[in-house]
Amino acid sequence: MESFLNSFLQPIVDFANTYIIEIGPSVGGERIAVMVILLLGTGLYLTVRTGFVQFTRLGHGFGVTTGKYDDPDDPGDVSHFQALTTALSATVGIGNIAGVAMAIHWGGPGALFWMWVTALLGMATKFSEVTLAQKYRITDEVGTVAGGPMYYIERGLGEKWKPMAIFFAVMLAFTAFFTGNAVQANTVADQMNSTFGVPMVVMGAITSIIVAAVILGGIGRIGKVTAFLAPFMAAIYVSGALVIIALNLGSVPGAFSRIVTEAFNPQAGVAGIGMGVFVVTLMWGVRRGLFSNEAGQGSAPIAHAAAKTDEPVSEGVVALLEPFIDTILICSLTGLVIIMTGTHTQRFPTEITLGGGDITWTARGDDGRFEGVDAPTEIRIVEGRHVTTEAGEPVVSWHEAPVEVLYVDQGQTRPFTGIVYAQAGEAAGADGTRYTSLFGDAVENGAPVTAEAFRQGLAPLGDWGHMIVVFGVLLFGISTAISWSYYGDRCAHYLFGQSAVLPYKALFVAAHFMGAAVPLAVVWALGDVALAIVIWPNLIALLFLAPVVAEETRSYFERKPYEAIAAKRAAMSGD
Repeated sequence: MESFLNSFLQPIVDFANTYIIEIGPSVGGERIAVMVILLLGTGLYLTVRTGFVQFTRLGHGFGVTTGKYDDPDDPGDVSHFQALTTALSATVGIGNIAGVAMAIHWGGPGALFWMWVTALLGMATKFSEVTLAQKYRITDEVGTVAGGPMYYIERGLGEKWKPMAIFFAVMLAFTAFFTGNAVQANTVADQMNSTFGVPMVVMGAITSIIVAAVILGGIGRIGKVTAFLAPFMAAIYVSGALVIIALNLGSVPGAFSRIVTEAFNPQAGVAGIGMGVFVVTLMWGVRRGLFSNEAGQGSAPIAHAAAKTDEPVSEGVVALLEPFIDTILICSLTGLVIIMTGTHTQRFPTEITLGGGDITWTARGDDGRFEGVDAPTEIRIVEGRHVTTEAGEPVVSWHEAPVEVLYVDQGQTRPFTGIVYAQAGEAAGADGTRYTSLFGDAVENGAPVTAEAFRQGLAPLGDWGHMIVVFGVLLFGISTAISWSYYGDRCAHYLFGQSAVLPYKALFVAAHFMGAAVPLAVVWALGDVALAIVIWPNLIALLFLAPVVAEETRSYFERKPYEAIAAKRAAMSGD
């Protein structure tokens, strides 16, 4: 089944990457995607139109979130805080653990600086899309609030824009199945399998039951669960990172200096592809920042539309906290821990699986950097080392970094001599022995880099730091799936009505189990493509509706309705 789906869907993924996602101008031989330019440009435009709301109204956002201005008589399904935690549960997750490590692996420490830039601009974008989601939300036939980009596209731009609203809802519902659900299930199952030996199918069944128990209770139950889970898991993860930083205070100034310096003058690093090129550093920082805090993707407004308020801007200022919390705070802590411990450049004893996994094939270019190449026919190895590493000659690599010495045993005592058949995914020793895996010291990427950083950073307190990351993956993965289920069922409701919600939830749980039981990498890639595509209609709507956001913002802060609510609450408490 997996092989059939991969062969069927791979051409679709390749086409979308080439002609939709990666199109854009080339600078210094590296391409800047139009999608990234549009996201950053929209964020900058909305920043100006809203009067730099992310800087001038940040404090008010925290005040509204605390419930200081909550009116129990306001319409809606959940409190400001519950809406924020539901959205944060979908954004704060595995991207904060693995995504930051990926950005540093590919773009160097300077990528973290560009994540900060995208977060600051993303705060204005998130404020705008949530304000619109509140303004144009509806109450459905069962009395539940429904809102999001599909509603402000149709109701804000007019009936003639409904096809674009339908397109958005279809793409986001599809994305919810895979990127927000199956990927999370597989990551959790894989982590529990590698750490504790729990079979992936068993772990998938367990997390499917948990997700089903929560999402069948609707947004009310989802809000209550995420209101506890999101702060709890974030507190554990942040506390561990802060302890590491406290234990290495002397390294903090140097880490910040590297981040800022290499943002504009990146240095070549262990992963040869792209490292040392400014455009690549910028692109990876922007890409991971945008996909971490989800500003502009149109998903979080669906959760925020359910908040109890009759003032759209009051929820907008709550939403602008998300990129701040997700990227400025949590991603920064992850990045600092990785940079201070240096795990992104370290090599670890690794089983080099020749037929898949993280195996890559690179060749040294004229500038000395190693660049990715197609799998060669064969690579000759003598006493563990490549016969030639001349420019243009492919070498066996792991996470885009060449493996200097290859061994046939895990203890790395017997160097390999023979031929690696890259396309076949196997190697033949000089004595005729066939191997599907070899061993060597290799760099890591993603969550393992972060886990090792926590292990080393907390080593003075014992060998348990990596368990914070393991625990974080478990909770983040489950909470992300829970939140994305709500995004998907609101899309299903928009497309087909209330009768489609329960079937959608059932399919969502089934997709969750499938994601853990059957690794379908290409299906997940297709989900990521859908998520990238869905950004376009949302950003188009935001640009056209920017005057509405500006007027709502001006009116709200001129009228100051929150002062009347605060006075009402004070009078009630006085009684």
